[in-house]
Amino acid sequence: MLEKSFKLKEHGVTVKGELAAGLTTFMTMAYILAVNPDILSVTGMNPGGVLIATALSSAIACICMAFMANLPFALAPGMGLNAYFAFTVVLGMGYSWQFALFAVFVEGLVFFVLSLTNVREAIFNAIPLSLKHAVGAGIGLFIAFIGLQNSGLVQASPATLVDLVCFKDEMAGVGLLSLLTLLGVIIIGVLAYKNVKGSMLIGMFAVWILGIILQAAGLYVPNPEAGLFSLYPYWGLPDFAGFGSLFGKAFSPAAFANFSIADFLVIRFSFLLVDIFDTLGTLIG
Repeated sequence: MLEKSFKLKEHGVTVKGELAAGLTTFMTMAYILAVNPDILSVTGMNPGGVLIATALSSAIACICMAFMANLPFALAPGMGLNAYFAFTVVLGMGYSWQFALFAVFVEGLVFFVLSLTNVREAIFNAIPLSLKHAVGAGIGLFIAFIGLQNSGLVQASPATLVDLVCFKDEMAGVGLLSLLTLLGVIIIGVLAYKNVKGSMLIGMFAVWILGIILQAAGLYVPNPEAGLFSLYPYWGLPDFAGFGSLFGKAFSPAAFANFSIADFLVIRFSFLLVDIFDTLGTLIG
């Protein structure tokens, strides 16, 4: 059955090798389950609902990719797209997350139509290779800057716009968090240089465990309002009521409040560009 469905011999692969590759891919992408709800929750979306939606959409997309396209690509929400969604459209431009969801839905329909025609291939061939790589690097730098902000390493400054954290004054709080972030980046960088599989997840787990130790020692508390749950998270099933609070909201009245055709077209076009270049970057890689 596996041979008939996936043509393993034709592609020169084995079941054992594919299982190892799939596990490695999951370990590399698992951080999205935590990062996507964290980013989108700043817009007011329920983080538990976003977690469920992220897991379900990723699973369905990966299954479709496996059985319909038979290609070794894992699909999940884009980290560049969600950052633009949250920090530019909602927080920057002041639109509701329902409006942003509707824009993403329409952009998805446009992208689907382009995929069925030769337009996307024509766009792909018309873009210089250097520009394709540059867009991917730019999106990566944008995401990295958001991560530096969330970790406290980079802070707002009225004089220079951005400034580094002052470890001397803030060591007990955000300073220690910033050091953990730097340590995590170093661990991931070294492991990636050594071609260790799952380097990103290993680095995240290492810093997470170290953070728990430091928190248990009373050196810092990442979220004082969470109390014990900050140290001992609840491992039960997520609340599906949060998912219900998000389902279908792209078509709710809130999505069309203060609706501007001009802004909608710009936002939809921006989403489409990010989607196209993200896809092209994946195929090139």
